[in-house]
Amino acid sequence: MEFKTKNSFIKENFLLENKTAEKLFFDYAVSMPIIDYHNHLSPNIIANNEPFSGINEIWLSGDHYKWRAMRTLGIEEKFITGKNTSDKEKFDKWAYTVPFTVGNPLFHWTHLELERYFDIKMLLQPSTSNEIFEETNHQLKTLLPKQLLKDMRVEMLCTTDDPIDDLSSHQKISLSLDGPKVFPGFRPDRIFGIEEENYLDYLNALAVTSGKEIIDLNSLLEALRSRIAFFHENGCRISDHGLEFTYSSDFTFAQVNAILKNRLLGKIPKKEDKIKFNSCVLFELFKMYHDFEWT
Repeated sequence: MEFKTKNSFIKENFLLENKTAEKLFFDYAVSMPIIDYHNHLSPNIIANNEPFSGINEIWLSGDHYKWRAMRTLGIEEKFITGKNTSDKEKFDKWAYTVPFTVGNPLFHWTHLELERYFDIKMLLQPSTSNEIFEETNHQLKTLLPKQLLKDMRVEMLCTTDDPIDDLSSHQKISLSLDGPKVFPGFRPDRIFGIEEENYLDYLNALAVTSGKEIIDLNSLLEALRSRIAFFHENGCRISDHGLEFTYSSDFTFAQVNAILKNRLLGKIPKKEDKIKFNSCVLFELFKMYHDFEWT
């Protein structure tokens, strides 16, 4: 599928539908710094501040939204996450997919990024794939992560971090005099996956990083509080949850303690027990966040 034109639809007043919007944006918003409380940027990449290997690293290597679009279109998995497929082959398949994403934010994001980061004013499609691949890779040889953030006027950002993360990259960034302020965000999603096969492995990792042996509900909560305190010491002031819904089932501490002890013995909980467990842990985490005056 090809468009009738190669020219991008992104113009100076893109999404600004009237004079009031234009005035608010150009007179006020355009020069303001970006303060980003949630993103999935890699603190390690920011800390090391080294050149990217190419456009595939920052665009395709970890973007599950793009992967899902390609899979939906029937693209073979080897062109999405395959290890024996070249970057150019994968990029060409993404370029083939892009025209089919009209109406999806992926279409807008793709062309906004091409223009704002690379000054490329072309539509990505099969006929422009080679030119855009070559140009973006050429520019990325001299574009460093911190410079990209600076160009976007990013003043502060919060990353998405698991409780077991050691935050060494954040510590390294905090010692740097250049670039935006980067703080961790506490994202404990995996603690709610009590029915997952690898859940006990995760609890073991949490026990090691917290220095707390997890043998019951009390010790689990102590381990989580320990990690919250560690995150707090490293600048974290925000929690971040990806929940399928807000867990709010009735529970007693004794019930949840029994559910966890059974899980520690290898027993997978029933759905209603999972919800009780998650309701309790979420409630206790909320209390901890309040104690530390987090958002």
